[in-house]
Parts: sequence; C-alpha cells; structure tokens
Amino acid sequence: MNITDLGFIKGFIRMAADGYNKGWHERNGGNLTYRLKKSEVEEACSWFNQNAPLIKLDSAIPGLGGEYFLVTGSGKFFRNIEQNPNENIGICKLDEKGANYRVVWGLENDAVPTSEFPSHLMNHAAKIRAKGDSYRVVYHCHTTNIIALTFLLPLDANVFTRSLWEMITECSIVFPDGVGVMPWVLCGGFEIAEKSAELMKDYDVIIWAHHGIFCAGEDFDLTFGLADTIEKAAEILIKVLSISPDKLQTITTENFKELAKAFNVTLPEKFLN
Repeated sequence: MNITDLGFIKGFIRMAADGYNKGWHERNGGNLTYRLKKSEVEEACSWFNQNAPLIKLDSAIPGLGGEYFLVTGSGKFFRNIEQNPNENIGICKLDEKGANYRVVWGLENDAVPTSEFPSHLMNHAAKIRAKGDSYRVVYHCHTTNIIALTFLLPLDANVFTRSLWEMITECSIVFPDGVGVMPWVLCGGFEIAEKSAELMKDYDVIIWAHHGIFCAGEDFDLTFGLADTIEKAAEILIKVLSISPDKLQTITTENFKELAKAFNVTLPEKFLN
C-alpha cells in the first residue's frame, strides 16, 4: 500500500482532476488545500519525515498550530497531479506556534507549497473561528464565466449574489449566505490573504475580480459542488446577458422566501430587498 491509496489523498487528487477537466486550471493556475483529521494523520504518519527542515511563514497563525495540510505545489500544473502526486502535492505540518512548517511528505525535487499557502492558512483559521472544526477544504480556481462577470457586473456582493441566485433554483440553497466580492488584488501576498479572511467570516465563497473563485467547505464534494454550482449559474447569466439585458421573468423575492422555508435555510435580508 502507498500513501496515495489513502482515502483523503485520493479525494484530493480526484478534486484536482475534476477542476482541471472543467477548464479551471490552465497551466499552473489555481490551488487546493485540505486540513487533515487526526485519524488521517494517524493512518499516514508512517510515511512522514518529521525531521524535514522548518520553513518560516510570513505571519504566524497560532490557531493552526500543530495542524497538517495537504497542499498543491507552487508552479505545479493540476493536470500532472494524478499522474505524479509525489512531485505536485505534499503534506505540510505547522509547528505548535503556527509560525513555521515542514514538508513531511511529497513536494519532491525541491518543490514548495503554492504561493497562496498563506491565504489558504489564514482562511482555514477564519472558517474554524466562524464555523467550527468541520471546515477542512479551501479551493481556488479560475472559473471562466465568473471571471467574465467581474468585467460586467458591479463588484458588489448584493449584485453578484442576487444575480447568481436567480439563475438556478438551487443556488440560494447551495450558498444561502451569498458570495463575497473583492476588487482586484495582487495574488500571492498578505493583502489578498487578509482581505479574503475577513470576508470568510461571512461567506463560504469569495469572488476575486478578474481572477476566479476562492471558497471553503467541509469536504471535497461540498467544496467542489459549491464552485461548480456558482460557475454554472454564471454561465447561464452570461448566456442570458448575451441575448438580452432585460429578463422577461425570473425567480422573485417571494419565491426565494418559499425556498428558504421549504429547505430550512436562512437567506440574509440584504439579498432579498
């Protein structure tokens, strides 16, 4: 048996492949992290190198001290993960202070975690504070139609949320908290990490203008399904706008209230007005 036969690594690889096959990960675009459960650490630890050198993080994240993360590599292509996981993904362990990490498995041949690793870590911490221990996946992908919409719609959470909700009946059930929206920010730095973490307190998905989706979820299926649903809604909206800017009919506020009651979800009033 190999470490890549473990369920959580197989799920990670499958999600990466699904994203690539959707066309969301051209070249080395996008990144993915998964916070391991204690049981998963126990079943994988025999493959770990706990003596690997420590690497300093730009900013300590004490709330994640001692945690393990499965992560995609910097400059790595999603299309290669399935064929060669050992060089394209790896498991990193944070020290007890959350100030340093070591690569305990994978990322062979001097590879390093994605440049968005600080953003991922800060947002993992934000979701734990906001939602508890259940959130384990953070995912960034270059969703084509969402990116296109950031050139057409105001960069406003109310506008984006309501516009996407109206495209598919299930949207308000899949992401009832709506979507956060950020203007363009330089990727890979502290600013995008900090601003995203602030929005992650309220949203499971953030739209990075002219860049893509940054989202979080409890497992691979829910997180991928979130991104997939939002991108499909964006595709429908693009098609509608390409035909006519004026809709003859749509899902109404009263319809959304019916959905919320039927599926026992709470929809923020700011998106219903």
